[in-house]
Amino acid sequence: MTRLLIQDPPAKSTEPAKADTILPVVSHPERLRSLDRKAAGTLVIHEIYRSLQGESTFAGLPCIFVRLTACHLRCVYCDTPHAFNQGKPLGIDEIVAQVHALGDQLVEITGGEPLLQPEVFPLMTRLADEGKTVLLETSGALDIGPVDPRVHIILDLKTPGSGEVDANLWSNLALLKPIDELKFVICDREDFDWSISQVRAHSLIGRCPILFGACFGRVSSTELAAWILETRLPIRLQLQQHKILWDPQARGV
Repeated sequence: MTRLLIQDPPAKSTEPAKADTILPVVSHPERLRSLDRKAAGTLVIHEIYRSLQGESTFAGLPCIFVRLTACHLRCVYCDTPHAFNQGKPLGIDEIVAQVHALGDQLVEITGGEPLLQPEVFPLMTRLADEGKTVLLETSGALDIGPVDPRVHIILDLKTPGSGEVDANLWSNLALLKPIDELKFVICDREDFDWSISQVRAHSLIGRCPILFGACFGRVSSTELAAWILETRLPIRLQLQQHKILWDPQARGV
């Protein structure tokens, strides 16, 4: 594993999105103070590193992670709170250069919540233009409509157990493409039943892959597997491989 740490409706066109320097309107704006010093045209980056992809249908593949700083949510199980306020502003050219230096085909844009920084849209387009397979890990609390249609969106629909279910932007579900993925983090049986009800109510089967992952330390993957089998629905059990291969608290993996 090589790591480079830096501390301190879908669009129809593949033309680069124009970055608006105005941040999205969110609750708890004080949580975005780490973005106050960001100049237009830059992104506050927490870290860039390469590892194995630990989640999604791309799990196990070498991947470059570009982690953006700041999140307006506070999920009870968040495993990257260090990304709330640590980071350094970088221009898109510099970010792309560092991605190329690390060399892998697969690139994930993550956070924090990456869609809080409007410059992320032209960054993703630029990476796709240069032939990278681009994944976007987003909470689903912000509009995914402006995302380049070549990007594989991994939408994390917040369950009641996350403490942030009210933040879900339900209109995002209609924007999901076949190459996207919908993720649920399951904290208990109530979360599981709620998630199944959403899958059925919104007719999500067949729209894109659906992933159920066990909240680390709250539900066992074995237990969740049994629940999934009971439903007879084509739901994929997601394991956080990075927490199996390395210390669950390890950074940059």
